[in-house]
Amino acid sequence: MPVTTLDSRTALIVIDLQRGVVGLPAAAHTMETVIANSVRLADAFRARGLPVVLVNVTGAPGGRTERVAAGGPRPEGWDILIPELGQQPTDHLVTKRTRGAFTGTDLEQYLRDQGVTQVVVTGVATGSGVESTARHAHELGFNVTLATDAMTDTSAEIHENSVLRIFPGLGETGTTDEILGLLASVGS
Repeated sequence: MPVTTLDSRTALIVIDLQRGVVGLPAAAHTMETVIANSVRLADAFRARGLPVVLVNVTGAPGGRTERVAAGGPRPEGWDILIPELGQQPTDHLVTKRTRGAFTGTDLEQYLRDQGVTQVVVTGVATGSGVESTARHAHELGFNVTLATDAMTDTSAEIHENSVLRIFPGLGETGTTDEILGLLASVGS
């Protein structure tokens, strides 16, 4: 469903734009495009006094499906957010060990404390961290918007599946420009 509106208390959630992830091959949108669009959104949310949540991942839950990083252990600094995000003291940092940003973190409580009723989700990877976070936000009753040109995946097919088949059941989708246009009338 195309994006139609943003609630007055909408938060931006940026998934896994960190050193070890932005170097992965991107098939749907270039990593540069994803970073640039996520930064544009973060700057606009901050300017309106709306919450910005920056999410990084430090590992994965154990179990038979745990993947070992190609080439062995992840290098030092792998989980550090990229400087282009311009992390601010007002931003909320969420460190996760699962695909989605809600499980085992304080994200839901933070959003509730901020009076948030809607989230806009961007980042990497579309069919993993972004989709898992969007699914959980939807299940928790948040209105969900997905900035489809501010996310990518290592597989174009996975990205397309999420955007065309999964996201319409979770919320609204739009481009960065469409979301910024709606954001112009929202905020404190």
